[in-house]
Amino acid sequence: MTSYSLGIEELDSIIGEIREGSNLMVIGPPMSGKEDVAYHILKNGLKRQESSVIVSTREPGEHVLEWFTSFDKTLPVSNIGIVDCVTKTLGMAADDTDNIKRASSPVDLTGIGVRISQFFEQFWMKRQISHNILCINSVSTILMYSNIQTVFRFLHVFTGRIKAIKGLGLFVVEDQMHDSRTIATLKQLYDGMIEVQEENGSHYLRAVGISSKPTPWFEYLVEDGLISIQGIKDE
Repeated sequence: MTSYSLGIEELDSIIGEIREGSNLMVIGPPMSGKEDVAYHILKNGLKRQESSVIVSTREPGEHVLEWFTSFDKTLPVSNIGIVDCVTKTLGMAADDTDNIKRASSPVDLTGIGVRISQFFEQFWMKRQISHNILCINSVSTILMYSNIQTVFRFLHVFTGRIKAIKGLGLFVVEDQMHDSRTIATLKQLYDGMIEVQEENGSHYLRAVGISSKPTPWFEYLVEDGLISIQGIKDE
C-alpha cells in the first residue's frame, strides 16, 4: 500500500497516512503562505526518495530548483522535474535541462500536459519510483488564461493520472480570485483540502476532508523552507 505524509508532525498524527491516489487542493488568500506549505510537502517527499513534478506558472524553473537545492544539499535533485510556464512567456531563450522542461505559457495546456507526462514516464515508468507527487502552482494562474470548463478537463486528466500511478496531487488555488461557483467546480476534483489563512500577521493551516473531521487551525512559521507548528489557534 503506497501512502504519503505532509511532513508536518502535528497534522500527520491526526490525519494518519494519506492514501495513494489522493488529490488535494491547497487553498488560501494571497500572501497566506500556500506555496510554502505545498513546497514543504514536496521537500518532505524528496527526503523520502519520492519524486516531485512541479508546474510553475509564477516563476522560472531555475528559481524553483534553486529554492529546493539552497535549503538542503542532500535532496535527490534527480527526482525533481519542473514544467516551466514562465521563461518562454517572458521572451527568454532557454533550453530544456534534465530537471526543467519549458511550456510556451500557462495557456499552453497541451504543452504542459505533455511535459508532465514526460516526467511521469521518466520517474514512474523508467526509474520505477513508487511515490510520485505532482504540484500545480498555481491553478489560479492557469484560470486567468483559460475558462473553467477547459481547465477542469485538463485537471481531470491529471487527477486521474495521479490515481492511476498511486501518486499524490497538490493543486494551489487562490480562494479570493474566483467566484464560489468556480471553487465549487474545482472541489469536485479533489479528495480533501489544506486550507491556509493569514490573520494579524500570523499564518494558520488545517486539513479538511483528509481525515474523518477537519483538524484544528495550527499556527505555523516557515524557516529555511520548513514549516514548524507554533500552537493551535484559539477559536
